[in-house]
Amino acid sequence: MKHSLLLISMIAAGFIGAANASEEVSTWTCSDSKQFKTTGTTEKVRLTWESKTFDLKRENSLPGSLRYKNTTSGHDLVVLGNKAMLFNIKSGTRLADFCQTAEMKTGKLPHLFADAEPFVQN
Repeated sequence: MKHSLLLISMIAAGFIGAANASEEVSTWTCSDSKQFKTTGTTEKVRLTWESKTFDLKRENSLPGSLRYKNTTSGHDLVVLGNKAMLFNIKSGTRLADFCQTAEMKTGKLPHLFADAEPFVQN
């Protein structure tokens, strides 16, 4: 019985690890040689900034933009069609400006946001 439970636990851990390993990481390069990374979905983004990770939830935003916030940490990611900006709304500072993924530099939409309104391409 213990052997079966151990085997099932190992298989489940393998599936969970495989799911996490396959999650696409988008690297954003910004002006002033700044950089951050994102993973997740159009509804919830995990932001890695300065070796720390924050979960940001999608918020209502102006037409033509997407906005993700973590009110506890103050991180606020605003994504436009051609760039993104990262703010800290608690300190009132812009952390990173004119940020783009490799896809965005070639004129494509970033992977995480390609199917999100208002960026659905016709």
